[in-house]
Amino acid sequence: MDPIAGGIIALCLALLLLGVHVGFALLISGGVGLFLLAGFDTAWAQLSAMPYSASAIESLSVIPLFILMGMVFYRADYTKEIFDVAFRWVGGLRGGSVNATTLASGIFGAITGSSVAAAGVFSKVALPEMVRRGVDKRLAAGSIAAAGTVASMIPPSMLLVMYGIITESSVAMLLTAGLLPGLLTILVYCVGVNLGVRLKPELAPTNDERYSWWERISSMRSLWGIVVIFAIVMGGIYQGFFTVTQAAAVGSAAAILLAVVQQKLKVKGLRNSFVDAAAQTSSLMIIIVGGAVFARFLSYSGLVSVVSRTLEDAGLPSWVYLLIYILLFIALGMFLEGYSMMVLALPIMFPLMMNLGFDPIWLGIITVKLAEIGLMTPPVGLNVFVVKSSSPVPITLKETFSGVWPFLVLELVTLTILVLFPAIALFLPETASS
Repeated sequence: MDPIAGGIIALCLALLLLGVHVGFALLISGGVGLFLLAGFDTAWAQLSAMPYSASAIESLSVIPLFILMGMVFYRADYTKEIFDVAFRWVGGLRGGSVNATTLASGIFGAITGSSVAAAGVFSKVALPEMVRRGVDKRLAAGSIAAAGTVASMIPPSMLLVMYGIITESSVAMLLTAGLLPGLLTILVYCVGVNLGVRLKPELAPTNDERYSWWERISSMRSLWGIVVIFAIVMGGIYQGFFTVTQAAAVGSAAAILLAVVQQKLKVKGLRNSFVDAAAQTSSLMIIIVGGAVFARFLSYSGLVSVVSRTLEDAGLPSWVYLLIYILLFIALGMFLEGYSMMVLALPIMFPLMMNLGFDPIWLGIITVKLAEIGLMTPPVGLNVFVVKSSSPVPITLKETFSGVWPFLVLELVTLTILVLFPAIALFLPETASS
């Protein structure tokens, strides 16, 4: 490795370890690298133009719109309705309250697009209720931390949007592809919980409450607006009626209208939704600009081509390269959140994976699944820390991580299924494009 390239990567890692925002860490280290490799005049010209060129991309307009839609649903607080519906459908199973929380948290995370929001809200709403019903608090906390990660997969998923922008893949196809893997994740969680409490009944008592099919179906009336908005957004993308940006605009406008009509959102809540959306969008834009600068440095250094050529010349089987890709993202996920992982790793690894013949849409689903795993893995499992800090029930960080381990195993099961059966991810986008 070139000494300058190695030094710049070390500088970037040092800044991250010092707690510098990942966007600024990438911007500073990449900028220094450009000055050293390209000279002052060229580097200054690049840095002067890059913030605009990296952010003035039409496809990026989907980010603030989908984030706004999620923040409106979050501020409107549909938590109780979602939990009640989920409990009527799966509450009668073994570990029913855990499965209901898993399903409800997954749905809430999907409609808000924020795994952190889902983990924080359900820690306050569902964790005390599960403990009251006799559920082991480690299992209860772990289920909430894990279920929130479904927001990373089920559309509208910001991670899938980010992957599409970085790799120049179809965002519409990625969002469509995320639906079945997201539902598969929830299914695997619920089956895993059911089997777990059968093997260890002391983890969660059997729930005696039973609901008829009519009660289950009628309970969904409280969520009709959310279902309609989701159907319009995803149906419009799937059928080609909307571009992704148009679908995001329709979805955010419909979410505001629904929340106002149902009197769930006042002026203050609407203002806070816009403020939250602006703050999250700004943070992502800093990462995007910083990532663009760092990627330009990598291009000047020749590191990308060197790494790709070295790995390709090794002549390993394709599955070995995929395993390297998976292990790299799992390792990064122990310290970084999903956006940062993608900005750092994809410029180097994506060209190699494409040369090896991997499908970019399927690889996007695998990448986001690995980002989900990163949200739960120590030492920096963001969702675990959110659950611990938000919980009204006294629980230690060690107990929370202990409750997450079974769900990490279930995530690896889901990842294995997606690797062995790519059609799960590719069926809907291929159907939509045919």
